[in-house]
Amino acid sequence: MNCIILLGYMCAGKTTVGRVLAKDLGMMFYDLDWYIEERYHTKIGKIFAEQGEEKFRDLERRMLHEVAEFQNVVLSLGGGTPCFFDNMEYMNSVAETFYLKASPDILVKHIGMSRGHRPLLDGKSPEELDTFVRQQLSEREPFYSKAKHIVGIDLLDSFDRIQDIANIVRSRLDI
Repeated sequence: MNCIILLGYMCAGKTTVGRVLAKDLGMMFYDLDWYIEERYHTKIGKIFAEQGEEKFRDLERRMLHEVAEFQNVVLSLGGGTPCFFDNMEYMNSVAETFYLKASPDILVKHIGMSRGHRPLLDGKSPEELDTFVRQQLSEREPFYSKAKHIVGIDLLDSFDRIQDIANIVRSRLDI
């Protein structure tokens, strides 16, 4: 198994599950956003602000191709990555892809638990956040659903629940 890719909406648990899965499988773990930030010595938000979304998405696509060629990696993606260019088709051709599918209610709870800064969500009331998540998720769902595997995600509020999802992903691999 060269590459396992976890995709889905922000705060679905891609990075959290990915770390556990990589450790369980003895593989390297990469978060694509973190990889980009390390490689370019700047934050994703700054790239977006200074160069715009189009330039960022092109950079993201190139870095996706770079990391997906590494050997024995688990890769978690930003929520928008599957929705641009031919990214889903490419990922399905080089990796086992897993859509971590969570309901809007679960995603909003995870966002509330998240320690990361999410510029897209700044200043939104709880009602606005809920509406935003539902709308954006419905736009992205057709891309996410192209993954080879879909794994339903419940509230990931304990290590046992995170481990359960990692075990489900492992059970679907031909290893």
